Amino acid sequence: MKKRMLLYFGSFDPIHNGHIALAEYAIDKNLADEVVLIVSPQNPFKADVLQTPEYCRFEMAEMACSESRYPDKIKPSGVEFVLDKPSYTINTLDFLQESCGEDMEFAIITGSDIWARFDEWKEYERILNEYKIYVYPRKGYPVEKFADRVTLLEDAPFVEYSSTEVREKAERSEDISAMVSPSVAQYIAKNQFWTPAGRIVRLTSMIEAGDERDILYVERGKCYFQHNEWGKAINDFNHAKSINPDNKEAQQLHGMVYEILSFRYKDIYNP
Repeated sequence: MKKRMLLYFGSFDPIHNGHIALAEYAIDKNLADEVVLIVSPQNPFKADVLQTPEYCRFEMAEMACSESRYPDKIKPSGVEFVLDKPSYTINTLDFLQESCGEDMEFAIITGSDIWARFDEWKEYERILNEYKIYVYPRKGYPVEKFADRVTLLEDAPFVEYSSTEVREKAERSEDISAMVSPSVAQYIAKNQFWTPAGRIVRLTSMIEAGDERDILYVERGKCYFQHNEWGKAINDFNHAKSINPDNKEAQQLHGMVYEILSFRYKDIYNP
């Protein structure tokens, strides 16, 4: 008999208690023998979003899973790290079927917020036809598309916060201990992923390694902006514009810093 594997795809940036609660719920309800959190290195819908390095997101997922109620049944996977990017779900499913399909049966679990864009997924009809799909509710996202072809988990645990909110609180150095596992909270505090100073270090490392994406300079410039390091900020926004002249955010931020500097050095009594 094949082992039932429930695949939970996500950026997990970072993984939080809501993710784990859902995985535990799936085991409690016998939806699968194991829940596998597929850490996606590059979500096709987040191509312009600067994410925490995938290996760091994977390490946090490992920590959180090990502290769950079912550490032997809830585990992360880095399978998409070795596949082509961006990470299309159908490509991962095909790879898993070819590699493990004789011994495993795969199903998918996802949130209604993600499901709202399901018809934009690559080969979504084939996924619908070939895999069982469970959808859990997220506030503001009723399940309307293909509702008769999925299993809606109406009694799944509902968590108000998101990974974005965890990052925002961490950026402000606020307490996130109620949102993530203890080891993940310590890992985030140690690495300072989302504080301006920590982001400057990480972005500089990426740039010095040869990554010349305009988004890196924009993000580092924003961190310098928060530190009132206007010169460094304007240099980064200029560099971003030279890489991509159509980057509107870089243009707007450059103009904003220029206005700040112009006012700062203007004699308001003798304009």
